[in-house]
Amino acid sequence: MRTIQMTLDDDLVNIVDRIVKDLKTSRSAFTRHALRKAIDQYNIKKLENEHRKGYEKFPVTGDEFSIWEDEQNWGDE
Repeated sequence: MRTIQMTLDDDLVNIVDRIVKDLKTSRSAFTRHALRKAIDQYNIKKLENEHRKGYEKFPVTGDEFSIWEDEQNWGDE
């Protein structure tokens, strides 16, 4: 692990301090968790954008998913 220095707004530090007290954890552990979540969200957003661009480049055809229609029948009708 590396030690880094960060500059944060006082109000943000105060909020984090209250939360870490409630969670019985440390600023560092809380920050590591928050950064991992932010990275996960970034990666998901990036993949969603790539997916959207793919569908813009190759739009869905009218019958593309019709082969799966029978799979949606659960027999409860």
